[in-house]
Order: sequence, then C-alpha cells, then structure tokens
Amino acid sequence: MTPASGSLPPLRRVKRLLLPIILAPLFACVAPLASGAAPVPLVAGQFPQPALVDRGYPYQLFIPRAAAAVEDDGQDARWPLLIFLHGSGERGVDIARVKAHGPPKIADRDPDFPFILVSPLLPAEEDWDIAKLDAIVDHVAARLPVDPDRIYLTGLSRGGHATWRWGAAEPQRFAALAPVAGRGDPATGCALVDVPVWALHGDRDDVVVPEGSFAMARAIRACGGQRSRLTIYPDLGHNAWDPAYDSPALYLWLLQQRRQPAAQ
Repeated sequence: MTPASGSLPPLRRVKRLLLPIILAPLFACVAPLASGAAPVPLVAGQFPQPALVDRGYPYQLFIPRAAAAVEDDGQDARWPLLIFLHGSGERGVDIARVKAHGPPKIADRDPDFPFILVSPLLPAEEDWDIAKLDAIVDHVAARLPVDPDRIYLTGLSRGGHATWRWGAAEPQRFAALAPVAGRGDPATGCALVDVPVWALHGDRDDVVVPEGSFAMARAIRACGGQRSRLTIYPDLGHNAWDPAYDSPALYLWLLQQRRQPAAQ
C-alpha cells in the first residue's frame, strides 16, 4: 500500500519531468492511422463532441497544445490517450459537468496537460456501457495520433467501478488503470494480473467503502500480480479524487506504463 503524501509539488512544477517521458516515445511511433480512417486536424484545447450513434455518449475531447504544434510542424507523432469516467453526480445532459472533477478539470486550465483526453458524459440514471465506451475509443484512436500502447483508463466513484469492470473485461486494451473511490469484482482479479493498476481511496469513505479497493488489490496479488498499488488517504471520505488527480505522481506513473505484448 502506498502512503498518501501531502508534500507533492503542484502539477505545473513537474512539466519538466513529464516532457521527456512524453516526447521520447512520440517520435518513435510513426505508424499511419488506422486503415480507412480519415485523420482530423488537431486543434488545441478541450471541446464537446457529439455522440457517435443513437444512444451513444457525447464526450469532451482535449488536445494538448504541443500535439497541435507538432502537427503544424509536419511531424508525425503519437500521443498517450487518457479516458476519464466521471461519477454519478455528473450524469445528465450538460456536457460541461464532465469537467467538474479530475483530468478534464485540469485540462481546462492547463493547455499542456500531457494526454489526448476523452471524457464521456453518462445520461441520468444510467451506468457505463462498455460497448459504447469501446466505440468512442476506437473512433478517437482511428482518427487522432494515439499511441495504441499507451491508452490509460481512470474514473471516480461510479466511473471507478467502471474502470475496474472495463479493465478486467478488456485487459489487452489498456496500458494502465487508475480507479479512484471505486469498487471492483474480486472474481475478475486474475484478469488484471498483467495490467498496472493504481487504486486510490479514502479510509473514511462511507459511500464506497475502501474494502472495494482492498479486495481488488488482494485478488490481483493472489493471482500472482505484481504490478498493482493502492493508496489509502487517511481521514478522508468519498472524495479521494481531489488529492488523487491533483497529484503529479499519478500522471508520471501513468506515462511510464506501456501495454505489454499478449502472451503467446
């Protein structure tokens, strides 16, 4: 279990640490976009996107300033993709609510946030549907310069539950998972044995009790997994997402993970 830290520097102070991690793999990944997919111009910033199909999810799409600049220079580079799943409180029809917490909130104020970021909006009274989420990721990865070996998934509360569930259902899709204040099904722990996971939870959470993260960590390790970690914030309730997503350590850790080749 990784102890919580109150002494981590602000995100803006670690950009000099992030940039070498991001840029080194970018210029090594120059494969063309998926066959038949029409690339789209990269415009820096975060903008709402419509649902792909009827009853699909609209989403916020963020493009880092540096990604647009690289394209303007005529260079072919691949970027890490981060998918963020919000919690129950942001469900509805207002796409701006997606930016209330976590990575899209940070990206809205930091044009150098070092990921292409996709943040879908879940309708009221619904739960996350993996097929609809897959459709968004496939669409974005086919049309934007996404590094397929650096696709990361994170979410808070209801989105944390879905992070565990989606990651276990499709472990070969993701380079790493970061469920925050989420609960998984320990019966799926063996599916995540080779996937780096960093779970984060408040020790006084009475909405999703921290056992939801403890049980998953135990299940993964019982199957022989050595790539999971767990941070429990002391004297903190359900809102583990503020310290989790405000910490540069989480993003540094994500950027260091790459999807492992499938076992032969």
